Amino acid sequence: MYSLSQVQRGVRRGLSNPSFFGRELNRLYHRRLYRRPYNTDGVDVVAEDWDTLLLLDACRYDMFRRIHALPGRLEARESKGSHTSEFLAANFGGRTLRDTVYVTASPQLYRRRDELDVEFHDVVNVWREAGWDEDHGTVRPETMAEHVRRAVEEYPQKRIIGHFLQPHYPFLDADDRLNARRFGDDEGAADVWGELMRGRLDATGEEVWRAYVRNLTAVLPVIEELLAELDGRTVVTADHGNMVGERASPVPIREWGHPPGVYTDQLVRVPWLVYEHGPRREITEGTAEGAADAVADDVVEDRLRQLGYAD
Repeated sequence: MYSLSQVQRGVRRGLSNPSFFGRELNRLYHRRLYRRPYNTDGVDVVAEDWDTLLLLDACRYDMFRRIHALPGRLEARESKGSHTSEFLAANFGGRTLRDTVYVTASPQLYRRRDELDVEFHDVVNVWREAGWDEDHGTVRPETMAEHVRRAVEEYPQKRIIGHFLQPHYPFLDADDRLNARRFGDDEGAADVWGELMRGRLDATGEEVWRAYVRNLTAVLPVIEELLAELDGRTVVTADHGNMVGERASPVPIREWGHPPGVYTDQLVRVPWLVYEHGPRREITEGTAEGAADAVADDVVEDRLRQLGYAD
């Protein structure tokens, strides 16, 4: 559920900008006046049958279906969240998953580790110093893939989740105008989506869409290599989608990004590609590894700002 401060922040934004006001009304509708904390119609990814789960952050089904050439059987599924924080809470919150190792390029689990209260066998935080690309403000697909390979080798009897950042913002192949990092006090202005919502970015929807698609084309060859290497059943999916100027509902504002609590098709309809290769992994439950070394709060928040999370 939203905290009081988050609700108040949403109201302030709504009062300052008609688009954000429409977003808040849509959120009230999709969240059933905040009576449901996430999209209860979505798939429980933990309950599904897989050995390796490869998450593409912010990858919508229609974009993936149009450009991918991966082997396997593709269908559409509905996610439990329109934002990574919702996806994590809905699928992992309060669960004991000692048969699973979570390898992640996103700091979201670490930031919310106390409230999520999930117990994995191990968590590999690739976004920390060695894995972070300072030039692009993200974790590159090749870096993530290498850590997934290491996890499969180190934990041959565990389920592996590899949480890639692409096609999520920032765009790996775009000019500074679309990757502007304005981290001032103005809430929501840290990334292209907040700027577009406010009408303050001189860019067309087509330009943004092309940059977004190029982020997906950057990660797909890496995923293809992993599919050819990993034994067992691998599923390629996403935590949520993204809106690129389409009309939301029921209030038909033009929506950008992936706000939590808004469950349009573009935000919760995600790919679910299943590929079988070699023998299945024999999964066993283990103990939970020790807590990860602490990361300074300012480092975590800086990583999130670079990824476009303003609050």
